[in-house]
Amino acid sequence: MTQRGVAVNATLIVVAQSTQAIAVGAIALFLPLIRTDLGITFGQAGLLSAATTLTYALMQIPSGVLADRFNPKVLFAIGVLGSNLLAMLFSVVPVFGWLLAIQAVSGVFRALMFVPGLLLITRHFSVEKRATAMGLFVAGGFSSNILLNLVGPFLVGPLGWRGLILLSSSLGLAVLAAFWFLGDDAPKPETHPPLAGDSSVWRQPAWWLLGLIQFARLAIVQGFTFWLPAYLVVERGFSLVQAGLVVALSSAITAPANIAGGIVSDRLGRPIAVIGVSLGALALLLGLVGILKDVALLVAVVAVIALFIQLYFGPLFAVPRQIFGPRVAGLSSGFGNFCANLGGFASALLLGILKDATGSFTLGFVILAAVAAVSLAATVTLARVAPRHPHGGSSGSHTGGRPPSQSQRLTSS
Repeated sequence: MTQRGVAVNATLIVVAQSTQAIAVGAIALFLPLIRTDLGITFGQAGLLSAATTLTYALMQIPSGVLADRFNPKVLFAIGVLGSNLLAMLFSVVPVFGWLLAIQAVSGVFRALMFVPGLLLITRHFSVEKRATAMGLFVAGGFSSNILLNLVGPFLVGPLGWRGLILLSSSLGLAVLAAFWFLGDDAPKPETHPPLAGDSSVWRQPAWWLLGLIQFARLAIVQGFTFWLPAYLVVERGFSLVQAGLVVALSSAITAPANIAGGIVSDRLGRPIAVIGVSLGALALLLGLVGILKDVALLVAVVAVIALFIQLYFGPLFAVPRQIFGPRVAGLSSGFGNFCANLGGFASALLLGILKDATGSFTLGFVILAAVAAVSLAATVTLARVAPRHPHGGSSGSHTGGRPPSQSQRLTSS
């Protein structure tokens, strides 16, 4: 296997992963246009996100199991190919029912991108930088959204929302070709055993607490980011260009926050502390969004939410590896993202239904704040019940060559 270096491989993986985020982001950004074009309600528009999120969720554990057993580069490439081809199909089909079916199938391929891609990029980094690698993995998606939200409102005039998705997906296929021919295969995984056998993880309280936190993570991300453009345009009177600028600002903050959260977690060795601080901030800020009257203050709060909304992504995916070991890394990542996407499915659908029922997104944002508060309580509990002898750490990177205890690495106490 030719080794082209961490920087080249990481760049190829991140850019390839980000291509599917463009199509997903385009649907959210141009939702007011899509609703008008198709003549659908807010609840039906939410189904476009919910359908792909549900199948994406259901495929997470199978995807994780496959990634533990087969070459993640091949699985990741299949996911990138299928996701971009289906996005192109979405751009040319005029019937809502067929668009819903396309979104459902696309979730299967997007799942093949996530866990295999996550394993692929982390295997190119040292053990001590795993949370950084995981944060970097998703940062590309937010970076692509910056470009989309800055340029998209100006291109939608000559190209239309369909033409813009078609163009972005075509570029995604070109990126896939570069990844396939220039990227290295994943290095061999570590051979450390899991905590107490692969099946034992299902009996660990920490396993289910992490699932609850993951559920909250994407419920917040999906509910807030998917409906933010519609909220700004429909309820606050923003133009599409203005809404695009706000969403681009959010993405510009979230992208480096992904990486920063991983770096802070790796440097301090306290991923649970990063998770807890993020959720506490979100519980407070999300409760304010729907009631703020001043536009400048609203934009400022949205920006701060963007800082915390994915700050804990890398730490949250690093904790299971530390607790349960690398042999179930695919399974733990798949289970976590399965729970996360159940949350994303529920929130994307619920906020649309609540908007139709109440005429406002305010109640939906308050519910997201409550979800963050419950998840914060689960995080505090996790710090107390997490096993004290994790596998998957590096014994040579700490003082005296001794691995840190679980309390040193995972908690802030």
